[in-house]
Amino acid sequence: MTTTTPWDLLSLGEVMLRLDPGEGRIHTTRSFRIWEGGGEYNVARSLRRCFGLHTVIATALADNPVGRLVEDLILQGGVDPSLIHWQPSDGVGRTVRNGLNFVERGFGARGPLGCSDRGHTAISQVIPATWDWPAIFATHTIRALHTGGVFAALGPQTPAVAQAAMSAARASGALVSYDFNFRPSLWASLTHEAASAINASLVREADVLFAGEQDLSQRLGVPIADISSSKGRRETILRRAQQHYPNLRAIAITDRTVQNHSRHGWGAAALVDDAYVAVETRDVEILDRIGGGDSFAAGFLYGILTNQDPLWSLRCGVAHGALAMSTPGDTSMATLAEVLREMEGGAMRTER
Repeated sequence: MTTTTPWDLLSLGEVMLRLDPGEGRIHTTRSFRIWEGGGEYNVARSLRRCFGLHTVIATALADNPVGRLVEDLILQGGVDPSLIHWQPSDGVGRTVRNGLNFVERGFGARGPLGCSDRGHTAISQVIPATWDWPAIFATHTIRALHTGGVFAALGPQTPAVAQAAMSAARASGALVSYDFNFRPSLWASLTHEAASAINASLVREADVLFAGEQDLSQRLGVPIADISSSKGRRETILRRAQQHYPNLRAIAITDRTVQNHSRHGWGAAALVDDAYVAVETRDVEILDRIGGGDSFAAGFLYGILTNQDPLWSLRCGVAHGALAMSTPGDTSMATLAEVLREMEGGAMRTER
C-alpha cells in the first residue's frame, strides 16, 4: 500500500446517499436531489474542499451501482477513496446494502425531518480486521484520525473497529479526534449504561472531543450538577470534563439556540490545553442545518492542524459552520476566503 501524498486527516465512518426533496416534503415529492453525507465523512470533505488539505475516507460500501454512485460523489468531493472496503452485493440487498438518508430541511415553524434507511449496510458489518490499522499508519504519513459516535453505533463490532483505529493512530503520533454526536435511535438496542460505557472508552483514546453539555453530563459521566448557571459555567464544565478525561488536549462544544427553524443562535466554546476560549452566540439564518456541527468540527480541526491559536481555531469552526448551514446538503460549499471573511464579521456586499 503506497501513496504519493500524505494524508492530513483520515476519517472513519459511514457515507450514505442523501435524498433531498428540496423545498418539498418527503411524503409528497416526486423528485429528489442527491448528495453524499455522513458525520465523519463530512469533516474529511470540508477539510479537502474548503481548506485544501488532503483527506481520505475509510468506509464500506456494497459493490453495486448505488455504491459506485456514492464513490463517484466522494471523488467529486476530492476525498481519497482508496480505503473504501467493497463488500460483494447479493443483488437485492438481503445481506448487504448501502445506506439511504431521506432529509427535509425544515423552514420556519416546520422542523427538519430525517428518515434513515440504513439496516444491513456494509459499514455496519465491518470488523477490526477489515482494515490493517497498524500497517495503514505505518505505511502512510497521517496527521490526524477523525471518527465518532455515529460510526461506533452502527454495528456490533464498529466500536472495536474505532478502538483499533484510534489506538493505531495514537501509537503513530497522529492526532485523534472524536465527535460524540449521540443519536438515540442508533443506540436503542443497548442500555443507557452500555452505550455510555462504549463512548467513554473511545473518548479515552481521543485527543480532541466534540460533545454537547448534555453528552458530557448524562453520557460521559462528567459531574456538573453542582455547577451553577453563572457566567463562568461553560468554562467550569469544560475544565471539569478535562479533569475527568485527562487524555483530552481539546474539548469543543457548540451553542445552538433555535428561535425557529430558519433562524438560530450560533456560538461555541472550547478548552485547548489550558486555554479557555469562546465565541459569543449570534443569530444566523438557516437554509439547511444538517452538517453544521460537522463543518464546525472541520474548521476547528483546520485551525489545530495549521498551528493556529485556540481562539482562531474556534472562530474558524463557528464561521465555517454558519456558512455550511446557508447552503443545501450535508457538506460544506464554502471557500476558505468566505470563511476568513465571515470570521472578520462577514460582508453583505456582492462579490464581483
